[in-house]
Amino acid sequence: MELTIAVVVGLILVLLAVAFLRANAFPKEMDVIPGSLGWPVIGESFSFISEFSSPSGIFSFMNKRQQRYGKVFKSYVLGRYMVFTTGREASKVLLTGKDGMVSLNLFTTGQKVLGPNSLLQQNGEDHKRLRRLIAEPLSIDGLKKYFQFINDLAIEMFDQWDGQKVLVLEEASTFTLKVIGNMIMSLEPEGEEQEKFRDYFKIISSSFASLPFNIPGTAFYRGMKARDGMFEMLDTIIARRRNGSDMKQDFLGSLIKKHGKEGSEGKDDDEKLTDAQMKDNILTLLIAGHDTTTAALTWLVKFLGENHAALDQLREEHMEIRSKRKSGSNLTWSEVNNMPYTAKVVSETLRRATILPWYSRKAAMDFEIDGYRIKKGWSVNLDVVSIHHDPQVFADPHKFDPSRFDDPLRSFSFLGFGNGPRMCPGMNLAKLEISIFIHHLVCRYKWKPLEKDDSVQPTLVRMPKNKYPIIVESL
Repeated sequence: MELTIAVVVGLILVLLAVAFLRANAFPKEMDVIPGSLGWPVIGESFSFISEFSSPSGIFSFMNKRQQRYGKVFKSYVLGRYMVFTTGREASKVLLTGKDGMVSLNLFTTGQKVLGPNSLLQQNGEDHKRLRRLIAEPLSIDGLKKYFQFINDLAIEMFDQWDGQKVLVLEEASTFTLKVIGNMIMSLEPEGEEQEKFRDYFKIISSSFASLPFNIPGTAFYRGMKARDGMFEMLDTIIARRRNGSDMKQDFLGSLIKKHGKEGSEGKDDDEKLTDAQMKDNILTLLIAGHDTTTAALTWLVKFLGENHAALDQLREEHMEIRSKRKSGSNLTWSEVNNMPYTAKVVSETLRRATILPWYSRKAAMDFEIDGYRIKKGWSVNLDVVSIHHDPQVFADPHKFDPSRFDDPLRSFSFLGFGNGPRMCPGMNLAKLEISIFIHHLVCRYKWKPLEKDDSVQPTLVRMPKNKYPIIVESL
């Protein structure tokens, strides 16, 4: 009871503080930008959050206001004064970020969970340096050594699917987490260490969009405790690697060898990573790589199940690949890198689902978008859903049609992996996982959805709310 009262009192004090700040911090220069700041204290936060779980997701929130105010409008959401914008020109301005014009704009919870050394919290030259240091293991050549593990894991997973009811989101989540756990620190797919790793990760991931109240019982508090546990686990593994008792050829091993305390003699400090930098960025890759790929796999199965013509053409490509192999042989590296229709299916899935529906940036200097002056320090948010559903670029935009990608698109009209200096560093890994997953799925199975529900989870990464249950049968 005392704890409950303390939490309530704390929330009231926070709300009062927010109300005071809101009353005294409104940028008067925003007066010229159309839009509404909503109710006192809460602004339009309730509308913003509720639209996240509607079938059309955040697109509904954006579209209603775009119809009323135009492509650029202001709002007050989740404790922030925000400017929302959309379109190819706006995306070019915000995502290229020339001359340090904008920086990434994480909410407080994300900043705390990921840590100050995260790639997502670095700007300018610091961002370029850190991205370069961690990029090599994520390159196409760097991923070759993980191919067989990912392929074997997919086969093992699909061996269990025949005749079963499957929650695609759960299966995809387990698959991607095992992949990235093995890739980063050589975790075995099963065992006590894997279970501990998964438990920590799930708690951390679920806390990422919570309110930043570090009070026992809150999601944020549990997330930070799980983060401490994950880092203790990493400290133990790093110590074993450094004393030579457990050397592995994985992402962590590469970082330790090239940038850690060992093997760094003679290297400039710009060529090293501290343990804190390694841990923060391992956690960043886990969160960024797991949730987005899990969502992509789930939407892909859903869209293919609803679009039989696309599924038939995709299956034809993969059956042809399989037919050219010697009897008993398995998927090869060269085959997985030569799937042209599959690449179009992946792109259309990312367009249609728009897994990351908006990108948030903070103005580092004054600049202009669509005739409106943006001031230094403002939160500026790019509506990606509207870009991906622009009928002037994508005819019949709500139709799933991979043939849209037969010809090159205009720049900044498709942002499946972002664009500019902050383009997804794990793009090649995601494409590899998805291509392997697709190959074994369509060569072995057909499936039917068990319920019709287009709602999405109220999270930053768009995922089907019902986890997309299907019943699976062998071909």
